[in-house]
Amino acid sequence: MTTKYAIKFAQIYSAIFSPFYAPIWAFLWLFFFSYLRLWPWGYKAFILVVVAVFTILLPRLGVEVFRRINKWSRWQLSHREHRHMPYFITIASYASCVFIFMQTGMALFMRGIVLAMLITGLICALVNAWWKVSTHMAGMGGLFGTIIAFSYLFYFNPLFPMCVMLLMSGVMGTSRMVLRQHSLAQVVVGFLIGTVCALMFILLVWI
Repeated sequence: MTTKYAIKFAQIYSAIFSPFYAPIWAFLWLFFFSYLRLWPWGYKAFILVVVAVFTILLPRLGVEVFRRINKWSRWQLSHREHRHMPYFITIASYASCVFIFMQTGMALFMRGIVLAMLITGLICALVNAWWKVSTHMAGMGGLFGTIIAFSYLFYFNPLFPMCVMLLMSGVMGTSRMVLRQHSLAQVVVGFLIGTVCALMFILLVWI
């Protein structure tokens, strides 16, 4: 019974903090816990809609259509050899979001959030050619790196949100292993890829 509840919790937690949702969580954090909370809600809503469409709706829809065309279960889709097209669909959607942000003159650090997730996806796709890395943990690592980058850009103490993010990442890593989707090494490498990409590309576009 305990194992049953652990698996159910791991499934729900993995769904709530899917890597698709990493960018929207980052923007929500910005709009509620930084000086950007002073921006008009109309403008913030526009940004959130664009991010949601190109980083959640279109990738999930595309992957689901691809899965149904091939008549695969979600478990089969998680196999390393079946993940190439989902990666391509996600990367193309994220690239489109970056392009729209550039065309609308969006702030550099905002472009950096999506760009960091885009590069994270590219690296995970390349690694996936011979090894299955955890994209869920890459998403958590991206959020962790985003907090550190924002603390540098906006001059705040990141200790508390970093501790919270590390705790949430630990729960995610454990969940992925409970579901037997990844090994410990795949979980750790995924987290490191996301963290490094977020730090590099959010700060890089600012320089």
